[in-house]
Amino acid sequence: MDQNHSDKPVGAPAGAQNVDAGAPTGGAGPERRNSARRKLAAVTRLLRGEPLETVARELNVTVARLSEWRDRALVAAEAAMKERERDSRDEEVLRLKAKLGEVTMANELLEQKIAALEGGRPLGRRRPRR
Repeated sequence: MDQNHSDKPVGAPAGAQNVDAGAPTGGAGPERRNSARRKLAAVTRLLRGEPLETVARELNVTVARLSEWRDRALVAAEAAMKERERDSRDEEVLRLKAKLGEVTMANELLEQKIAALEGGRPLGRRRPRR
C-alpha cells in the first residue's frame, strides 16, 4: 500500500472520511446496495454541514437518494426522542393487558358453550304458565 494513501477523498473537506474506502467502484455496472452504516455516515456528513451535492458525488448516489436518506434518518431520530423510559407502570400495564386477554378468552369460550347448550334457542324463552 502506498504511503500517500489518505482516509478521505481528494478535495474532501478537512475531517471528512471516505465511507466508501475499499469498496468497489460503481462504474457502468448495476447500482450497488448501500449498507445502513454507509447511509448513516453520509447523513452525518450532511448534518455536519457538508454540501449535499459534494457528498452525493463522492458517494456516487443521486442528490434525491441522499436527501431521502437524510429525511428518513431525521424521522427515525424524532421517533427515538419521543420514546420514554420504561418504569414499573409499564410492567403493570403489560400484566393487566395479559389478564384482560385471559378474561376475554374465557368469556368468549363461555358464550360459545352457552350457545351450544341452548341449541340455538335463547334461555329467556319459556312457555307461559296456565
